Amino acid sequence: MKAYILKRILHMIPTFFGITFLTFLIIQLAPGNPILMKLQFTAEGQISDTATTKQIIEETKRLYGLDKPLPVQYLMWLKRVVMLDFGKSYKDHRDVWEKIKERLPVTLQLNVLSFLLIYVIAIPAGVFSAVKSGSKWDRFLTILFFALYSLPSFWVAVILIMLFGGGEYWDLFPVYGISSLQADQWPFWKWFLDRMWHLVLPVFCLSYGGWAYLSRLMRSELLEVIREDYIRTARAKGLEERVVIMKHALRNALLPIVTLAAYLLPALFGGSVIIESIFSIPGMGQLGFEAVLSRDYPVIMALTTISALLTLIGLVLSDILYALLDPRIKLE
Repeated sequence: MKAYILKRILHMIPTFFGITFLTFLIIQLAPGNPILMKLQFTAEGQISDTATTKQIIEETKRLYGLDKPLPVQYLMWLKRVVMLDFGKSYKDHRDVWEKIKERLPVTLQLNVLSFLLIYVIAIPAGVFSAVKSGSKWDRFLTILFFALYSLPSFWVAVILIMLFGGGEYWDLFPVYGISSLQADQWPFWKWFLDRMWHLVLPVFCLSYGGWAYLSRLMRSELLEVIREDYIRTARAKGLEERVVIMKHALRNALLPIVTLAAYLLPALFGGSVIIESIFSIPGMGQLGFEAVLSRDYPVIMALTTISALLTLIGLVLSDILYALLDPRIKLE
């Protein structure tokens, strides 16, 4: 196990550098100039000739190191990253890591609740559908989840705001931000309940799409496992159906679910651009979207680098979970 983990970590190093190099190159080749976008614009959206001279542009390029060749820029950025320094934002000249630390707790709260809701509902629903395969309940859950899966999240968010956010019907849930005004001055439990109340609609919009995919995956894998010979043997020994399913079949059926764990870490970090924008949630998704619009290269590279690293770590963790769930799998 230790040798395998060490080998995988060594394999991660060139993969990580390859991802960062390709990302850096693609971002640099994208249309738009961060220097020109940073300078003053007129009301018509055109750059003012009086405000932007060649000297100002050249001085700004030297300030951010954009006057150097691309390989030199990449090596300078890589040197800073090795020292855990993601540089300064082009947009407001703030430290990139400080901006990430401000947004990350909000995104983690939103996405952790969403993933818990997905797994708590989807996996039991998939197991129930497999056990009751072909029944009315199985068909009902299939139709329900796929109907939800077909609905765009932005459309559902707008409908929920109209229905429950003080639109034309009920005013039950807040639809702006993640806390009420002056909530930081409240006692902890009052603040906590207020935060959960603000997250009800965004968490639902992030969760319902995963119910169909994960529950159907769980159902198909469990149906395949319960047809195996060792399941027939367990039933022939007189074990209860609950014991056969939960102790013998479910463990092996969870292997494909573990594969998805490799993408949980970057998903927790990345956030959702659409949902965070609709509900005005200051999370990582909104930060990344704003960075792309303003060509804020340091922020974009920081988000991409951390997401790539978390993906590689997630792949290693999923391999280890494979071996823990099924001892027949040899990591080597």
